[in-house]
This record gives sequence, structure tokens and C-alpha cells, in this order.
Amino acid sequence: MTTQSPRRSTNMPEPSPALFFETVNAYQRTAALKAAIELDLFTAIGEQHETVHELAHRCNASERGLRILCDYLTIIGFLAKDGERYALTTDSAIFLDRRSPVYLGDSIEFLLSSTLVEAFKDVKEVVRKGGTLMPDEGALAPEHPMWVRFARAMGPLMALPAKLLANIVGERAGGQARVLDIAAGHGMFGLAFAERHPQTEVTALDWANVLEVARQNARDAGVEDRFHTIAGSAFEADYGGDYDLVLLPNFLHHFDVPTCESVLRRIHAALADGGSVAIVEFIPDEDRINPPIAASFGMMMLGTTPQGDVYTFSQFKEMLEKTGFADPELHDLPPTFFRALVARKVKASGRPNEEN
Repeated sequence: MTTQSPRRSTNMPEPSPALFFETVNAYQRTAALKAAIELDLFTAIGEQHETVHELAHRCNASERGLRILCDYLTIIGFLAKDGERYALTTDSAIFLDRRSPVYLGDSIEFLLSSTLVEAFKDVKEVVRKGGTLMPDEGALAPEHPMWVRFARAMGPLMALPAKLLANIVGERAGGQARVLDIAAGHGMFGLAFAERHPQTEVTALDWANVLEVARQNARDAGVEDRFHTIAGSAFEADYGGDYDLVLLPNFLHHFDVPTCESVLRRIHAALADGGSVAIVEFIPDEDRINPPIAASFGMMMLGTTPQGDVYTFSQFKEMLEKTGFADPELHDLPPTFFRALVARKVKASGRPNEEN
């Protein structure tokens, strides 16, 4: 007796090994992009060095190597090709030409650092354990040097979402606001508010070694006189009080829910009446698989933290309501893949402030 295979839906694609081969070989995509950035290939093409011969001279590389690399980058979407000439795509021109004010190439110093790459050498065991195999607390170890690399390398990537958040929340905080930026890193989120409102005072909290990077960014932005710092842990340092706005950018995803709630309670206590918290995060839809970049960030947390995760709006809403906040609002920050969640402090009576 033979068993018939289940009838396939007419809407299902035909079986193909393409996804398997693309995924198994995905390390080549990473390596090719890294090489192109290190060769300054995108900047060279932006400078009108468009043929393999011209690029070989400009990038100090072989013609054969550049031909294969440029064709490969065209295949995966970073370049366009017309005959024997290569051109930048819109994304590559904006983000990978070193002359662009939002150049992101330097971010590979952090994103491809040995600390992060090594965390994914044995995902099988990471999954079995349910958390990072990195020693101590992984990326969360106090004053881990990777966060200095993060602050130096990721500032340009965060400049745009920081300005978008300042546009959304800036008027709510007021022109003379006191702003606390927790786990400030490069400081871009707090600095965006200082630049938007000339009377706003910003206090950045992070490890002492990281704050040196933030201070330099404040000097570069011309707001050093309104930029203050608190060195230490977000779980132990004295925040001070009477802040109009507390910023919490890309921090909560490192921890489990009870730990997130402990930080939110500290923030609630530090806010003035009528104050708000603004959270910037990778926030997936309730299905936890869309949008792909936000949802897939959970894998990064699995590999590098003991208990970190990505949280949906409903999960954040529950955390906020349990810790004394009300009226959470979710804002997309296009064209970035971040979302912002803004909520108001609730008075001791349990009723939201009527201000704002």
C-alpha cells in the first residue's frame, strides 16, 4: 500500500533549495560588504570612479578582485551596473559613501566586533541554555569595553531616530525642560533635544568610560554648557529628580520583564508631575515576526544577554501600567526601523496628570 503525499495548495511556491543556500552562504554577504567598506569602494564610485580599471587604481586592489566584488554587490543590491560601469544605489549613496553626513560604514567596528561575532559561534548551545555563552553577564558586564566601541561607532546611525524623537516629544517636554538620558551611550538622543530647544538641560547617565564619548559629541554639537553626566549603573546610580522627560533608548531589550519594570519604577520616581518617559526600541508587531528587522533582533539578544528579548507594544503597555504610567503612545520613526513609545507619569492618586 502506498501513501500519497498531501495535496499542495495552488498558492504555495514550488519547493526550492535557494533559501537554504542563500542562508548557509550569508557569511559571504557580510564579508563582501565589510571588504567594500574597508576598500572605500562606495566612496570611490561616488567620486565617479565607475569602471573596474578606475576602481582598481583608486582602491589599490586587483581588477579581477574588484570585478567579482562589484558584481556580487550588484547581485545583493548595493550597486547598480550598466555595461561596464557601476553606480551606487540610493541607499548606498546615502549610507555608505564616506562623504555623506549619515555615513554608516564605521558602525561595523561595533556590529562586526569580535565580541558580538563570537557570541554566535555555537547557537545550538545558546538555544539549549536559553541565553548567552559569553562569560559573566555577557554584554551586560559592568563597564564592558564594547560599549565604548558602540558609542563611537553607532552615533551616526542613531542621529536620525534621535532627531525624529525630538520632533515628536520635544513640544510635550517644553522649551525649558530637564531631560535625563539613561544608558546614553553616544548621547545622541539627549543632544537632539538640547539642539532643538536652546534652554533644555540634558543629563546623560552611563558608565564613566562611555560618557567620555558623549561629552565629546556634546562639545561638537556646541551644547556642552547644558550637558551634564551621571556615571554609573542605571540600576544603582542616583538619578536626581524633577525631570520633565526621561529618555530610555535601546536599553530595555537587554533584560527580562521584572528587570525592565524595576528601571521604569526608578524613572517614575525621578519624573516631575506631568513628566513623560520616551522609550526607543526594536518593537515587533504582536505576531513577533514583523517587521523583520525589529523582530529578528531577538536573536541578537539571545546570543549576547542572559535574559534579553524584544517586546511588543502590548508587553510594554503592561510594564508601563504596572509601574505608574498611563496613555502609552506608539510612534514609528521612518525611515529607520525603530519605534518610540511615550507614556505619562500617573499621580499618586492613580489618575493621569491633566497637563500636556
